[in-house]
Amino acid sequence: MGRIRQKTAPVEVLACEVCGRLPHPRRTRLAFAKLAAVFPVELMLHAAVMHTDLPYPLALSVLTLTTTVLVIWIVEPSAMRLFGSWMHGPDLRRRAAVDDAGLLWRIRVRVSDTPGQLQELTKHLARRQVNILAVHVHRLDADVLDELVVSARAARTIDELTTAAADAGGYGIRVWQATALTLVDGQTKALTMAARVAADPGELPLAVAELLGAHYVNHTAATDPGDGTVLELASPTGRTLRFHRPDEPFTPAEIARAHRLHDLARTTTATREF
Repeated sequence: MGRIRQKTAPVEVLACEVCGRLPHPRRTRLAFAKLAAVFPVELMLHAAVMHTDLPYPLALSVLTLTTTVLVIWIVEPSAMRLFGSWMHGPDLRRRAAVDDAGLLWRIRVRVSDTPGQLQELTKHLARRQVNILAVHVHRLDADVLDELVVSARAARTIDELTTAAADAGGYGIRVWQATALTLVDGQTKALTMAARVAADPGELPLAVAELLGAHYVNHTAATDPGDGTVLELASPTGRTLRFHRPDEPFTPAEIARAHRLHDLARTTTATREF
C-alpha cells in the first residue's frame, strides 16, 4: 500500500480486515455529526406538520413515524458517509503517520579508502531524504566496508538506495530491510551475552545466535554457500558450531565478537575443569 495522505485518505482504509467494520469514532465527534444531520430534518418535518390541519394525535403519530424512519434508514447512514472523514480524523492522521514513517534499511557498501568517501556517500543518501541512524566502518585489505542503518520513506525502494550508494562510488552493494533491533547497541548486547556465557559455557551456541541474529544449525545438515552468510566456530567440547544468516553476510566486527565469546567459553570451561 502506498502512502496515505491525510486529506484524500478514504475512511475505508481503517476498516477491520476481518469483519470490515470501522473503528468507533470519538463520542464528541459522533454526537456533533448526528446533531448536524438530524436537526435540520426534524426542524423541517415539524414545520411541515405544524402547517397541516391534522388532528393532534394523528399529527403526532405521523411526525414520530416519519422522523424515526428518516433518521434511522436515511439521515444517519448518510451522515456517517458524509462526515466519515471528519469523525475518523484522528485515526486517519495516525494511520497517515504510520504509513509515512520511515522504514529501516541496512546498507553494506565497499568504498575506496580515501578521505571524503563517507561524506560523499552520506551526501547522495541525503539527496534522497534518507536519514542515517548508525554507521560502522570496517577496514579491509584494499578498501573499506561501510555498514549503515538508515531510515527512508516507505516509497523508497532497494534499487533507489543501491543507486545512491553506487553514485557515491560504492560497489559490492547489499541492501536489506532491517528492524528496530538493528539499532540496539552492539557493544552492550555483546557484554550481556558475555556474562551469560561466563555463567554457563553451554550457552555459547544460543548466545552467539542471539547476538548475531542468526540461526544455529546442525553442522552436518547444512552446506556453506560461500557468500559469507555461514559462520563456523569450534565449541569448547571440540565439535563445530555453525550459524547461518540467510541473505545477510556477517561483518568482520560480528565475526570478531563471536570468536571472543568462543574464547570466553573455552577459558571458562578450562578454568572450571582445573
